[in-house]
Amino acid sequence: MRTHAELSAGAPLWLLAELTYRCPLQCPYCSNPVDYARHGEELSTEQWRGVLREARALGAAQLGFSGGEPLVRQDLEALVSEARELGFYTNLITSGVGLNEARIAALRDAGLDHIQISLQAADEEVSAAVAGSAKAHGRKLAMARAVKAAGYPMVLNVVLHRHNIDDVDRLIALCDELGADAVELATCQYYGWARLNRDGLLPSREQVARAEAVTQAWRERLAARGREMRLLFVVPDYYAERPKACMGGWGAIFMTVAPDGAVLPCHSARELPMTFPNVRDASLEAIWHRSEAFNRFRGDGWMKAPCRSCDERHQDYGGCRCQAYLLTGDPAAADPVCSKSPEHRRIEEACAEAAHRSPPLEHLTARNSANSRLIWRG
Repeated sequence: MRTHAELSAGAPLWLLAELTYRCPLQCPYCSNPVDYARHGEELSTEQWRGVLREARALGAAQLGFSGGEPLVRQDLEALVSEARELGFYTNLITSGVGLNEARIAALRDAGLDHIQISLQAADEEVSAAVAGSAKAHGRKLAMARAVKAAGYPMVLNVVLHRHNIDDVDRLIALCDELGADAVELATCQYYGWARLNRDGLLPSREQVARAEAVTQAWRERLAARGREMRLLFVVPDYYAERPKACMGGWGAIFMTVAPDGAVLPCHSARELPMTFPNVRDASLEAIWHRSEAFNRFRGDGWMKAPCRSCDERHQDYGGCRCQAYLLTGDPAAADPVCSKSPEHRRIEEACAEAAHRSPPLEHLTARNSANSRLIWRG
């Protein structure tokens, strides 16, 4: 007999296909697992085709191609074509490095619906220090223009942290100059490599407040000009009173398939002390509905105090399981971001430290295979 959690599971509306952990950049806030070098062989083209077919049959409609850098995969166009045939709405999430006009045209011909390009900074020097590449910044700008010239909306993503957040005015001005249609200013969230580098990335509360005010001023300025450029500012969890509803709830609407075929309720779930099922061993239907991993934090039966009796538990689902584990050692604990959590002091302490320290950018641990191997081998 199926459990209540299994019976209440709807369709996985979103599939994130992390095609590879390979990437030419070395951003110290990457959300990939810090021990990514230990994970096995990437799924083949045919295995990914099978994943797409199974996910669509389950009801998934939105598909993100991500990584690492998905452009490293030479079969990307073939997978986009398969997704188009299946009826997915497809989004390529890319650094833009490895992109060119010919490949944009090939992706468009294959049926790709949307491209999002990331920027590291407003100027080449900071971008090079973050990405570990002196050429990446210029390449990104050229490809943002090329994407728009190919008929796509220009959608840019900027991860904000203590080393670029004070430059948000120039960042938005650059996006405006490029002709961006939408800009996501996503203040760093502390999973993966960002958690490893948190002390050097977490901005102060004052920095966040100033950046948010600058963003609002830009919204008003753009509106006065009649310029349609949507600005989304994402405040870091550490400066919120309540946690976000992580991925719309554990195993509720979102599914990630990692490069080696592991199936995860979110792209950071490998942080947790859990074993996740793999598409090499089971169908997505069985994994979504019946696996222990996807049912573990569904519903509210797993919750401890104070979440169990909280009247907000069906709004935030207890917050992020990864964040709870990373900060308390217990994946079933209340997310310490919540002011009701008995461990909220951990957030307060981190924020207090951020107001008084400023480790230089060059002291951060770069996201690369050599460092990943050092980390997982201990």
